[in-house]
Amino acid sequence: MPPLVSVICLCYNHAPFLREALDSVLAQTYPNLEIIVVDDLSTDDSVAIIQEYVALHPEIKFIQHTQNLGNCASFNQAFFQSKGAYIIDFATDDVLHPDRITQQVKAFKDLPKDYGVVYTDAEYISENSAPAGKFYLRQAKGKLMPEPASGDVFADVLGRYFICPPTMMIRRQVLEELQGYDPELAYEDFDFWVRSARNWKYFFLDQTLCQRRLHANSLSRQVYKPGDRQLASTVKVIEKAIDLVWTEKERQALIQRIKYEARHAYFTQNFPEAAQLLQLLEKQHGLTARYKALAWLTEQKIPLGFVRRWYQRLWYQK
Repeated sequence: MPPLVSVICLCYNHAPFLREALDSVLAQTYPNLEIIVVDDLSTDDSVAIIQEYVALHPEIKFIQHTQNLGNCASFNQAFFQSKGAYIIDFATDDVLHPDRITQQVKAFKDLPKDYGVVYTDAEYISENSAPAGKFYLRQAKGKLMPEPASGDVFADVLGRYFICPPTMMIRRQVLEELQGYDPELAYEDFDFWVRSARNWKYFFLDQTLCQRRLHANSLSRQVYKPGDRQLASTVKVIEKAIDLVWTEKERQALIQRIKYEARHAYFTQNFPEAAQLLQLLEKQHGLTARYKALAWLTEQKIPLGFVRRWYQRLWYQK
């Protein structure tokens, strides 16, 4: 019998997408699955749809919340009840390709035991499931942008975004070592990458095995808006990362991340978080003249969001 894979399906008001998502899990070619669905107190028809699927497929385990716990705590609840050797964190507005689990388990089988995560490319889809491009842009000579990384990726996850979160399959021991996600955070991926990549290697499998849905209510669409609650979590993750850095290369990667987050926090008028990030940057000896100016603007709470497009051209075309 091949190793058990647990698919933890997290739902919050995903009724329009839920059937397509659950159908994609049930259609997997892999023969040994544990399916756990968690509804985090949806206010739409999600629960009724899940109950319909549970009636037709009694093997589905359903956890129905009576209070909203958030994504991280919801995942942990299911993870600690799961038994799979490998785990997939699956949002029920996304879609799995039929061969997704088969291909990722196969990749794990061929990798050394210190590889904790296998991730892939993903296709973006609209609310109506229309194709909307891919996560990685493929240049004429086959180079991918952003450039994926394999092996020791700790410095990479500190310095840049290059992993599409729903594509990950995670070795169980990784999550056991971390004791799951941090339930105090508003989102999980950056924190998981930092904490797991310190001790575990990652592998990029160059296949498109997942569809990630783009819609107005997705958590990723809320990033960098005024009052963004995820920024406070980002500050906490960076504070954790400071204690995990071992080398100068890693410290420089962390400095680049702090600068990136501080700029976006400032230009979206999230001034308290921008100030915290700039203080962390100063402690890492990364507060150059440009960022001293940004710190002054932040302290004065001078809103310059209207020049954001000009700013992006200045920074990203340098």
